[in-house]
Amino acid sequence: MEGPVIDAVAVEAGRRAAWRELGSAHLLPKLLIILLGVWMNAADSLVTATIQPSVAADLGGYAAFSWAVAGFLIGSVVAGASSGRVAEIFGLGPAAAFSGVVFAVGCLMSASAPEIWTFLGGRLVQGIGSGWFSGFGMVAIAQLFPERQIARVFAIIAATWGVATLLGPMVGGLFAEAGNWRAVFWIFLGQAVLYAVLAPVLFRKAHMESEHNSVPLPQLLAVAAGISMIALADLAGSQLGSFGLIFGGFAVMTLVFPIDARAKVRLLPHRAGDPRTVVGAGYLSLFAVAGASMPFTIYVPPIFQQLKAYSPLQAGYIVASLALTWTVVAMSISHVASGKEGPWIRRGTVLIALAAIAQALAVPTLALVWVLPAGALMGAGFGMSTSLSNRLLLRSLLREDQAIGSAALMSTRQVGGAVGAALAGVIANMVGFAHGVTDATARGAAGTVFYAAIPMAVLGALGAVAMTRKR
Repeated sequence: MEGPVIDAVAVEAGRRAAWRELGSAHLLPKLLIILLGVWMNAADSLVTATIQPSVAADLGGYAAFSWAVAGFLIGSVVAGASSGRVAEIFGLGPAAAFSGVVFAVGCLMSASAPEIWTFLGGRLVQGIGSGWFSGFGMVAIAQLFPERQIARVFAIIAATWGVATLLGPMVGGLFAEAGNWRAVFWIFLGQAVLYAVLAPVLFRKAHMESEHNSVPLPQLLAVAAGISMIALADLAGSQLGSFGLIFGGFAVMTLVFPIDARAKVRLLPHRAGDPRTVVGAGYLSLFAVAGASMPFTIYVPPIFQQLKAYSPLQAGYIVASLALTWTVVAMSISHVASGKEGPWIRRGTVLIALAAIAQALAVPTLALVWVLPAGALMGAGFGMSTSLSNRLLLRSLLREDQAIGSAALMSTRQVGGAVGAALAGVIANMVGFAHGVTDATARGAAGTVFYAAIPMAVLGALGAVAMTRKR
């Protein structure tokens, strides 16, 4: 027996109507302020990756090279992990406004830094602000947008990342080539002030429910301590010390789960640490694949600038290959129906794992014909899996876990990113990167750093399989 006849014209009209709903006076302003926060997060990361060789040459601190990213991510992790509870306690609008102020202060510190440690301190503060407005953005999506629009919102967020990949390296490269990398942070400062002014107005209708008026401080301290130990590993001075800090940091972070299970004020959704559940496996996958992207983002620009005499602008656009395909693929699958996410999520994470292997083989050749497709393949994997993973996780959360669970989408990625950056930093410093970028150290990093991504990418694929299996 044949099923009902579906009119293709009617389907297309329905899709157009769904996109028009996002452009309504009710939803569009809220979407735009969320995208401003996403833009600052994305462009800040890409611009900093592009200008970091210039910053290190100006201020010194090659040993702390990865800390421009890792420090930012540490601040993001701690702030992002607390954003759900902070939004419940203070209200989404006021909390988001404060995050913009904090980000602006961090930009001020980096823009005026006389030496590397003030610059890195500014990056840490920027990370705190970014972690909050990223987390608050996830809360706003869960609170203010209908479920039928969630995948489209995340696709537009991916598109914003795509715009950032085109403009971020260009802006960073132009300022770096002009010898004025500090101007980048003054520009971000102005955007953060705009965000702080508009957020309380546009988020005022978010309805937050909370039975508690405190934040989960013990869990946050455990997260901060664990991430800091891992991030400090590339400064330990010995291989034994580096790996001791890495494994010790992981051990400390795992304490969050038993602490949270017994706490009156929880940091994470129920059973978030149990990979046998959709939520636990999903967070594990998000954590791991985020870490797998860090070596390409951090180390491709200095390697190509040193060994191929690329300008900061040219090197930045190699990294952009990852985020550009992420955007294109995410937009192309935004129509996938609710409940049909599983195959796409699995395919995407497998592509990420294959891309990690391809990058480890391609970057040492310094041949763009291999390096660009390896970056683009990883971006396609993220585009295929990320927005649908977000939607599946949001749908799987208990009602009482909506705020903390939606905020954890971003903070989980940031934890993974911080871990991935730290692991890559340890390996890079083992081959001499801490003493400056020379031909020898750049070749050493090209041949070793990218292998750090492979086990994390494989773990992410396994988490995706567990997340999407039939129950």
